Amino acid sequence: MPEISRFLGIVIAMFYRDHAPAHFHAFYGEFEITVQIDSGVVTGEFPRRAMAHVLEWHSLHKAELLADWDLARDRRPLKKISPLE
Repeated sequence: MPEISRFLGIVIAMFYRDHAPAHFHAFYGEFEITVQIDSGVVTGEFPRRAMAHVLEWHSLHKAELLADWDLARDRRPLKKISPLE
């Protein structure tokens, strides 16, 4: 699981050769969600505050997430993305 960011106990990852549409995975304790990069559609369950942090981070880093998605599809090393501050 290539980790691209970590903040406030939340781990953000992307998997190589994952299925479309472009998305990332977020993990927080036993919770997991996937977030579509273009639309922000969320699948899965997360505590409300952690969800708000992930969606804020997503809105700040869409271009970087799409660039990492392209790298992952080509099986190239992913770039780390700044955590939410």
